[in-house]
Amino acid sequence: MNQNASLARESSLGVSLETMETPALVLDLAKVDRNIARLREKLAKLGVRFRPHVKTSKSLDVVRRLFPEGTGPITVSTLAEAEYFAGGGFTDITYAVGLSLDKIGRARQLVARGVQLSVLIDTVEQARALAGAAKDGKAMPVVLIEIDCDGHRGGLLPDDPTLVVIANVLRSSGVQLGGVLTHAGESYNARGGAGLPEAAEGERAAAVAAAELLRAAGHVAPVVSVGSTPTAHFARDLTGVTEVRAGVFVFFDLVMHGIGVCEVDDIAVSVLATVIGHRPEKGWILTDGGWMAMSRDRGTQRHPVDQGYGLVCDIDGNPFDDVIVEDASQEHGIIKVRPGSPGVLPDLPIGTRVRILPNHACATCAQHEAYDVIDGQDRNIMAHWARMRGW
Repeated sequence: MNQNASLARESSLGVSLETMETPALVLDLAKVDRNIARLREKLAKLGVRFRPHVKTSKSLDVVRRLFPEGTGPITVSTLAEAEYFAGGGFTDITYAVGLSLDKIGRARQLVARGVQLSVLIDTVEQARALAGAAKDGKAMPVVLIEIDCDGHRGGLLPDDPTLVVIANVLRSSGVQLGGVLTHAGESYNARGGAGLPEAAEGERAAAVAAAELLRAAGHVAPVVSVGSTPTAHFARDLTGVTEVRAGVFVFFDLVMHGIGVCEVDDIAVSVLATVIGHRPEKGWILTDGGWMAMSRDRGTQRHPVDQGYGLVCDIDGNPFDDVIVEDASQEHGIIKVRPGSPGVLPDLPIGTRVRILPNHACATCAQHEAYDVIDGQDRNIMAHWARMRGW
């Protein structure tokens, strides 16, 4: 069934933003498709393969929007994701988190199912464990070596001789070395786009240098994988790179807005909440959208503009001026005017529906079981898309 036919079948749900139970996770399909088209066009001009990260949506229905004519290569952050997407027909998967030794057997089960799985390591110990597992002669995942391009997380420096030691261990055991992978996590500390082209170039240069070191030592490194949503959008030259990964770009969020990657109007996901109380003496409006609906993520807290637990919009997604969820308890959200702002709290009677744009789409979506899908400012729910959870 094609995407349009599936949406037509689901559009008879008979539910709208005005009638559904809250809190609920709302997804604007028009913005999703626009965000996908923007990055695909950018990477096509740079001549690199795209391997989108699916950890943000964790939904087959969402990820199929990325591949309208098939099931292209994807990146996952858990083996549960890999298993879920493999069940949906995605068979070219990179598991882009350092491999825990107790997960080797589970990774091999995916390979036995016909999945082209790549795993990530950065230590000789991991390489030796894979080599030991390979002694039974059964199929093994391909291995990528993680490169540290900016000191943000794990990985080896591009000139670390351990790269060659790891490659030697793998080769001696018949485990295939696929290449190198890096992630410019420090790009998330940019503000307003400043420094992002330089971060993208540093990411590219580190990955390419590591691949060249391996090749000079007699190893193949066909895969040179880079990617983060900020650097993917600001890269100017990807010479030597074979693929780019990015994930949150499908939805965007307030962190990405603060970094300078998107506009507020690009944010495709929001939490629908209902006004349940007022405390005028405190300048509060209470909703049923607490941190269990929004998540505890305060990713904009260190930005020049602190968005609290989220930016408040009307039911159609139009933001109020300087109105945020300033505080939250488990099932209560406290709407206030942003501290220091001359803004005015809107008139929101009991029962009014509001939509709240999240700080971090990955964290907010993780609080919910499914997406209620709309198309632009049409308030009717056109589909209900499940999402997977767990590890």
